Order: sequence, then C-alpha cells, then structure tokens
Amino acid sequence: MNPDNRMEQIIENAAQQSGAVVREWKRRAKRFRIYRFFVLALLVVSVAAFTWTALYAVDSRIPSTIYIRLGEKQEIRLNIPATGEVRAASGMQASNIPQGAVTIDLSGPVTMFTGSLSNYDMQVRLFGFLPLKQVDIRVIEDQELIPMGIPVGIYMHSDGVLVVGVAEFSAENGKMVSPSKNILKSGDYVKAVDGKEVNTKQELIRAIEESGGNPVTLLVSRGGIEQTLEIRPCKNALGQYKAGIWIRDNVQGVGTLTYMDANGNFGALGHGIADVDTGLLMEVDGGTLYETEIVQVKKSEDGNPGEMTGRIVYADNYALGEIDANSTRGVFGVCNDKLSHSASEEPLPIALKQEIEIGPAQILCTIEDEPRRFQVEITKVHLDHDNVNRGIELKVTDPQLLQLTGGIVQGMSGSPIIQNGKIIGAVTHVLVNDSEKGYGIFIENMLEH
Repeated sequence: MNPDNRMEQIIENAAQQSGAVVREWKRRAKRFRIYRFFVLALLVVSVAAFTWTALYAVDSRIPSTIYIRLGEKQEIRLNIPATGEVRAASGMQASNIPQGAVTIDLSGPVTMFTGSLSNYDMQVRLFGFLPLKQVDIRVIEDQELIPMGIPVGIYMHSDGVLVVGVAEFSAENGKMVSPSKNILKSGDYVKAVDGKEVNTKQELIRAIEESGGNPVTLLVSRGGIEQTLEIRPCKNALGQYKAGIWIRDNVQGVGTLTYMDANGNFGALGHGIADVDTGLLMEVDGGTLYETEIVQVKKSEDGNPGEMTGRIVYADNYALGEIDANSTRGVFGVCNDKLSHSASEEPLPIALKQEIEIGPAQILCTIEDEPRRFQVEITKVHLDHDNVNRGIELKVTDPQLLQLTGGIVQGMSGSPIIQNGKIIGAVTHVLVNDSEKGYGIFIENMLEH
C-alpha cells in the first residue's frame, strides 16, 4: 500500500474512533442530564411533600376556635413553632389581652384571661412570619349541664316532603314513563304545589292525583335554595295520576339523651339524623322526643357494630319534649315537665377541649334499667378536626360494658362523656373494625349548634 494511502487510512480510522468516542460522551452527557433532572425533580417533590406534611401536622394541632371562660384564667398549650397575633375588641377591660394587637409565643403554654364577653381573632404565623391560620377566640360564661344518659325515641317531621328517589311506572297505555326524571332529584324537599303548602306525603300525593294530568308547579328546596319546578303527572295503569317519585315526610330512631340545661333545653345524639336512603341530613320542621325502653342489645363484633333496640310508644303521655333542630352536632329541643323531673344526676360543669386529658374517663348510658357510668379511656384529642363529631377518640375498658355490649353499639350515640367531674363531650361513632373503640364530639361543639 502506498505510504500516503496508509497514512490517510490511519487518519480516517482515528477520526472514526474519535467520532465514536465523542458520540458516546454525548450520549452519556445526555443521560446524565436526564438523570440529574429526575433527581432534582424527585428532590423538589420530596421537599414539597415533607413541607406539606409538616405544615399539615402543625395546622392540625391548631383549633379553628378556642373557647375561654369569662373571668377565669385559661391555659392554652399548642406547643408549635409559631406566634399568634391577637386582636382585642374595643372597650376591653379586665383582660391580659390589651387593646389593639399583641403577639404571643405559641411554642409553650399561654395563659389567657378576660372579663369581657367580647370575641377575638388570632393570626397564627409559623416561625413568626409565615401566615398559617386564623383562629377565633370566643369568650363564654361558665355553664353547668345535667348529664342524662337515658335512651329516647326520636320522631321528626321533615321540612316539606323529602324526595327519596325518582322512578318509572307503567302508564295507562302500557309504556314506561317517569314524569319527574331530570326535574326532581333525590334530596329535594317539596314545600308547595301550585302555591299550596304541603307538609305530608298524603297532601303531596293528593295534589298530584287531583292535577288531572295538567302541569303542576312545585316549590322545591334543593341544598337550602328554593326554586320553582314544573312537572306533568301521568296516569298509571290504575287510572291514577302519579309523578314517579319516592317520598318521605318523617324520620324515626333511637338514641341517647346527652344533657339538659338550666333553662330546660336538651341535646342528644352528638350527630345529626340523616335520611337512610339519601344519606343527607334531614331538614326538619319540628318533632317529638319519646320515652324508650331498651328491650334487646345486640353485641358488637369487629366489623359488625351491634345495636340497642328500643320500644317506643308514640303517644302524648310518653312524650318527653319537643325537637326544634337537627344539626350536624346533634338533635336539640325543649324538655317537658316529665323529662325535667327524670334527671338522676347532679349538674356538672363543662370542660373545654384544651382541658381534656389523655387517660381515664366515664360514659353515662342505659344498657339495662337505669343510667350508669362505665369506664373508658380517652386515647386521643383532636383540637382541630375536619369531622366535628370525631374530636375525641376513646376506648371502652369497663369489663361489664364489654360483656353486655362488646363495646360501643348503635343507640349509645349521645352518651355523655365525663372526666374529672366535668362533661367533656358525647359518644358519636363506633370504630367498625374495633368495636371497643369509638369517637366523641366536644361538648363545646354541641352547645354551639
């Protein structure tokens, strides 16, 4: 081979090898950039997740509302790395919260005192500068309640006629029809037909049947907002005009009476009564509380909550009071003389949520003949909780109650929880997978219904 050609070949081979090396280095550099991008992205996501988790953990320890008693020093322990800027109402007197605003350290115990029923706002700032949460500070007068713990029958009238569902039926000509489809919805309350108020199922059925197949105008409450809707009833195979809706005008159940106050008002259940079909809180227009006798107790088992079965007599001489509210915090109303004279316990002061301790407590409930206190243990207190009915976690420790019921059963909702001689809340739910454990609502939340 010609030396010049050989040299050219050598140079060409070297160039090819050099190019391959360069391409390999470029591929490696690209892979490194991609790898670095994913590492940085993972780091950013991890830091964001850690930060969010930390903020959520701190936020969950801060109550949205703090109650303090009028004229009494109240110690608040949040123990978070934050400060709180408290703004006092004008005209404040006899208070360690001065006029204008004051910044307090929330990393340790804070003592608050006021001689005025004014309310306050507190801006919580993480590390003293990062706005985190707005807290209401409400001043209340000290209050005593009579713990009841007796079973009661509850009968409530809905505020209007509740639409449970919309259905089809066979019309006169044999075709399937649904006059209310895409017009009425489950959870609607029909309050009037053609301007005439309806309060019962019978009134609504009669108005539909007497329509003669002409369009009828319904006043409907949907999500608390009233609106006017029109439907045209159809004649069924029996010659009756129907709207194709399932309806209900009342709700009934058994629960436990929590307390009675000095003015003859009562609170029960610790949670509202929802319709069994729609799952929505019943909008009620009054109701009655009745005496109930527990006739059977089905024990709870893990995964299968038990229940107390009561015998209710819906007669005037068995009435205990009138119901005027059904809220997420319970059922409330006014006692009659019969209920007022049936209390077996002495009045007790209430405990605010920051005063509740992890440890022994009692629940007052009726399993057999008379109300009795049973031992439980408070296992956790959620000062701030998305679910107002689950601020307290508890476990049944009383051997006799465990023998009788297996733990917490349906019908015990509303049983007052007592600790250190004070009412701290009421039982609301059982933990399905562990019937010895359950939840409760703070008594302060029941009182603010």
